[in-house]
Amino acid sequence: MKLRNEGYDVDVAATAEAALAAAAARPPDALILDVLLPDGRGTDLCRELRQWSAAPILVLSAVGDDAEKIAALDAGADDYVTKPFNVDELTARLRAALRRSAPTQARVLEAGDLRIDFEKRLVTVRGQAVSLTPTEYDLLRLLAQNDGKLLTHPTILREVWGPRYREESNYLHVYVSHLRRKIEADPARPRYLLTVPGVGYRFVAS
Repeated sequence: MKLRNEGYDVDVAATAEAALAAAAARPPDALILDVLLPDGRGTDLCRELRQWSAAPILVLSAVGDDAEKIAALDAGADDYVTKPFNVDELTARLRAALRRSAPTQARVLEAGDLRIDFEKRLVTVRGQAVSLTPTEYDLLRLLAQNDGKLLTHPTILREVWGPRYREESNYLHVYVSHLRRKIEADPARPRYLLTVPGVGYRFVAS
């Protein structure tokens, strides 16, 4: 198996019940879940795991099943890979998820010309301070502190605007557009704030 060849210690569970038992007995560093399981759905398993585990979770989903992907991400998954998938892509996404989950005390994020000082709530581009509204800053901070992780529209709306705005994606689109004009060299071809059509946004530092 590719993961074992890469040096990972792999435990395999055929059902959701077996996966929960195995994870409880030997807490994993990361999990890869299929959406369709013999005794349930990977989305429900993900939600249950998130009640006590912070380990990165990657979900395998069928091509074109956007609703299932979004449900899994909202249930706590960190990323997804569509079937059929390239095994090298899966291992790369796993490595990225493990890096993101590693403890960090970073108070400053530097990405190209962009610098975010989380402690001072200060954003600069090419050394020049960028004037952001409180909401713009909160949105940028949320995305940047989840560097590389895909955040769905409902997740972002809930974290930045609150639960009442869960369906108000128009707010999100407007603010992302504002942010891009302020921090991107070319807002039409963003480097940092990337769109995943129909799903959400991903901040990419490198």
